Amino acid sequence: KLRLVDKWPGGSGIIHDFGGSAIASIFKAASRISKNLFVKLAADGPPPQVQQATSVDYGVIGVALSDAEEGSMVPVAIAGIVKVEAGGTIAAGEAVCSDDSGRAVALVDQEVNEGGTNTYTIYYAKRAGIALQSAVEGDQILILLR
Repeated sequence: KLRLVDKWPGGSGIIHDFGGSAIASIFKAASRISKNLFVKLAADGPPPQVQQATSVDYGVIGVALSDAEEGSMVPVAIAGIVKVEAGGTIAAGEAVCSDDSGRAVALVDQEVNEGGTNTYTIYYAKRAGIALQSAVEGDQILILLR
């Protein structure tokens, strides 16, 4: 049984207690989207469309601030401090990315072959933000979106 711990139970997806600490925009949901999970671009607009992010994707653009059905409009925090669901153990200060369900997980350092015989992808594009709180799977934590 999954136990969810909301570390800011009085706040919505975006935390207003800090004086409006995030920038949000409205997008069209390309598929069903759940609140407090990462989203990525699905199609250009107008209006631009988003879908829930997965770990194999680059380009997380923000966090959904409400649930949305396919075709409806959804507010998305695109910068600042926002609440997101953790998909694993995260330490405060760690870079985070999306797991395959749109939850925040620690971004693992990538091994680099300095000999130049292998190509590699720089993970900066996968970084969605920085954890402002420590968490375990299921916690709702604050992150600073990049």
